[in-house]
Amino acid sequence: MHPEVDTAKRRLGTYNRGVPRNGSPARLVVALSVAAALAIFLVYTSIAGGGTPTLRPSQLPGHTGKVQLEGRIAGTPAGDAHGAGLRFTLHDVKGNATVPVLYRGTVPDMFAPGRAVVVSGRLRNGTFVAVPGSLLTKCPSKYTPASKS
Repeated sequence: MHPEVDTAKRRLGTYNRGVPRNGSPARLVVALSVAAALAIFLVYTSIAGGGTPTLRPSQLPGHTGKVQLEGRIAGTPAGDAHGAGLRFTLHDVKGNATVPVLYRGTVPDMFAPGRAVVVSGRLRNGTFVAVPGSLLTKCPSKYTPASKS
């Protein structure tokens, strides 16, 4: 046998000498338990924790924190979204309530009067001040009943 192979075998033998091959599975059980606890915590926080409520204009009074506001654009929007701000009114889709909105940021291509939108922000002095870049338009085909053929 070559002396290099014999030396390598001796080194491997001394390297593995202190590690039992059929030892207790306690470390594996502990590691799996910790991993399962972290997974459960992650699922819980993604589902139940830290969510932003989605409200309609009629549900907005009394909420002081950040919310998502959904409704239809009423009237004609005015202003510049990249300057002093775009101003428009959101109408409640299930009622008669409206709320003025001040928005700065990118405006989606589908933004138009009568379109259903969702925007994040806070109510301040009677005006909903939106988070920049949070305006989304809803796809109308997803919210209309299917036609009967």
